[in-house]
Amino acid sequence: MPVAIITGASKGLGRALAETLAARGWDLVLDARGAGALKEAAEAVAGHGTRVAALPGDVTDAGHRAELVTAARGLGGVDLLVSNASALGAEPLVRLDELPLAGLRRALEVNVVAALGLVQEALPLLRESAAGAVVAVTSDAGAEAYETWGGYGASKAALDQLAAVLGVEEPGLRVWAVDPGDMATGLYAAAVPDDDGPRPAPESVVPAFLRLLDERPASGRYGAPALVEGR
Repeated sequence: MPVAIITGASKGLGRALAETLAARGWDLVLDARGAGALKEAAEAVAGHGTRVAALPGDVTDAGHRAELVTAARGLGGVDLLVSNASALGAEPLVRLDELPLAGLRRALEVNVVAALGLVQEALPLLRESAAGAVVAVTSDAGAEAYETWGGYGASKAALDQLAAVLGVEEPGLRVWAVDPGDMATGLYAAAVPDDDGPRPAPESVVPAFLRLLDERPASGRYGAPALVEGR
């Protein structure tokens, strides 16, 4: 069975992707900071008959990242690494003149440094896979200038560049930076709590990720809405 590591997997897009991959026969290593929510997600995923290792922790902790890869090795390797865990930098979001520098550092540590650290830890196993792939969940805030989204957007822009260079340096892998588009997630609610407008469920963009896995296009940056519409 193929094996995937998914960070930020207790809810939202991470959980939706985990459940779909499990239904397809993938074995999973799941990460999130909240132990209770992660246990609930793992139990739901395990209902598909898949093997699941659920490890609560912080992706900025090098020891935790090593544990995730060790768990994947125990399941047979790493065929897919999804860096989905994210930090906003401030909750709710604020303008740059108010952004705490500690918050910006946290966003960069979670969204960029930890993502690269996990790739570095998993790279030997990804290279051994016949279909090794890395997915960096990015955002349109990394490409467009939205008021109050500066710190988070800067971290996602850095993640985009990191993924682009990794794709060049590792031609044997597929490295996809994926902008999932607008979604109803806890992260968005924390970012803009006064915005209660209707938004698509995270499950609605999972087909975009499946299309990448099925068709394996070249490494690069992709928008989930376009992938879903073209499927």
